[in-house]
Amino acid sequence: MLRLLVDMNLSVEWIPVLRGAGHDAVHWLDVGDPRALDSILMQWAVAHHRAVLTHDLDFGTALALSGAGKPSVIQIRTLNTLPHHLSKILLPLLERYRQDIEHGALIIADERRQRVRILPLQRD
Repeated sequence: MLRLLVDMNLSVEWIPVLRGAGHDAVHWLDVGDPRALDSILMQWAVAHHRAVLTHDLDFGTALALSGAGKPSVIQIRTLNTLPHHLSKILLPLLERYRQDIEHGALIIADERRQRVRILPLQRD
């Protein structure tokens, strides 16, 4: 079971899908200010031991700049981010990389491939 925080840019429809797969999932809309900066969301995720599921491309940059080892971020890079389209990709991905996510990773996924980078990210 992973502890996940679903970002505002993803539908609340993800919550029952993730919970149905055995994960402890909450949506930012239910636990934080919808207008909060990404940094506040990231701090909350760290404090509550949750990985962030997002469609926001800025999270990878924030992790690289901060040098932080947490939170893990799962970045979805598709046009259609609804569960009926992506759950067949995302749910197996969460299981495949569960240990990496628990220890600290940036996972970037689209319909064709996934990339995993272990945290903290090294700046080149």
